[in-house]
Amino acid sequence: MTDLTDLGIRDLRDGFRAGQFSARDVATAFNAAVAAATPLNAFLVETPDHALAAADAADTARAAGDAPKPLAGVPIGMKDLFCTKGVASTAASHILEGFVPEYESTVSQKLWDAGAGMLGKLNMDQFAMGSSNETSHFGNVISPWRRADGGNAPLAPGGSSGGSSSAVAARIAPGATGTDTGGSIRQPAAFTGISGIKPTYGRCSRWGVIAFASSLDQAGPMARDVRDCAIMLENMCGFDQKDATSLDLPVPQWEAGLNAGLKGKRVGVPKEYRVDGMPPEIEALWQQGIDWVKDAGAEVVEVSLPHTKYALPAYYIIAPAEASSNLARYDGVRYGLRDLPEGANLQEMYARTRAEGFGDEVKRRILIGTYVLSAGFYDAYYTQAQKVRALIARDFERAWEACDVLLTPTAPSAAFALGEKSADPIAMYLNDVFTVPSSLAGLPAMSVPGGVDAMGLPLGLQIIGRPLDEQGVLNAALAIEERAGFVARPERWW
Repeated sequence: MTDLTDLGIRDLRDGFRAGQFSARDVATAFNAAVAAATPLNAFLVETPDHALAAADAADTARAAGDAPKPLAGVPIGMKDLFCTKGVASTAASHILEGFVPEYESTVSQKLWDAGAGMLGKLNMDQFAMGSSNETSHFGNVISPWRRADGGNAPLAPGGSSGGSSSAVAARIAPGATGTDTGGSIRQPAAFTGISGIKPTYGRCSRWGVIAFASSLDQAGPMARDVRDCAIMLENMCGFDQKDATSLDLPVPQWEAGLNAGLKGKRVGVPKEYRVDGMPPEIEALWQQGIDWVKDAGAEVVEVSLPHTKYALPAYYIIAPAEASSNLARYDGVRYGLRDLPEGANLQEMYARTRAEGFGDEVKRRILIGTYVLSAGFYDAYYTQAQKVRALIARDFERAWEACDVLLTPTAPSAAFALGEKSADPIAMYLNDVFTVPSSLAGLPAMSVPGGVDAMGLPLGLQIIGRPLDEQGVLNAALAIEERAGFVARPERWW
């Protein structure tokens, strides 16, 4: 029998329903794989009992002849940004170390209701702030990939959802949840050769997801292929009265609607995404992607998104501003870390707790955000950034007059070595140059692997769609996936 950990979500679901194996067999196999992969540091908390309990419930229901739940027999990893009842949820930060919620996030509850089991909580950049998974208080995640240069440099799995991308790429989880504020699903997916989709803002509830930037944060799935992402996404989305930004719309049947034929569709290629210094391999992959969608029947048109160059500066004003507000709640008073030496007053407790509890990148963004929101600078920075955001959204609206989806690279490079960019925040922020614009506009966007570079590392292509057109994004991604035939996987070294 095929090693169960080699199977993705669809194959696990269908194999379980066909009686080819039990859900407990699956959970046991993945629990063992997680336990054996500790050198990756992908999991902060392992929850084998949760996975086994869900598996036993699925096996019992099947034996009783009950209709199977959508994800019965499928264990997944949960990014540590999602609050999980009775299981530590820390956002990979010291300030929340030991915090165990008494409630379940809406997204995780939907997945459990669909029959999924939890393998554990996945490591991430602290409070989702980072592009390499190096800002975690609990140590950086290591990508399962290695360069084909004979060296042994540990590589970044991308961020902030680096634990999720590493776990899926290493075959220790068939799928995982991620969150995307400026590219934190798509960039790590590209770095590790998997697929990941950020749905339209509001498709997935943010209730119970530890906040970074509330107008940007959006949950989404990360899995081995497009179909697996569609399956997970269907079971993550839906209206939630507890989230004021949740969209009160029915959840489409994205898996049933998958179609790799793009005849009659127009694929836009934004000329502003041809940035200076783009590596030739990224340029070549982009052209290959254009050829693939043409082969699928699409018409390719050049479009202009003239305010693209302002997206990154606007994002790094808006996101830190919202972070400085959201993270003000971590003060040592109600929950989490408290540093209150004898004789200290309230202000000293605030200062000491936050100084000890937050990492350097989190402090950096809080300082930036507080500055741009301060009297005398609010209009000069934050208000202007919001105006730019509106212009970027308008650019996309005009582009939809000429095309149905956009095709771009996902990231400006393949995975880099850990420590290679951590000393230069600006160089790190530039990893989001292709993903931030669609986040500012709240659009659905997906990364799908398209090939490898000269060092054998994965490279991703990004599809951006109209608001609420996840189906169009998934279909275009499927067309690329089928033509790319990406089968590369990391050699096991852990």
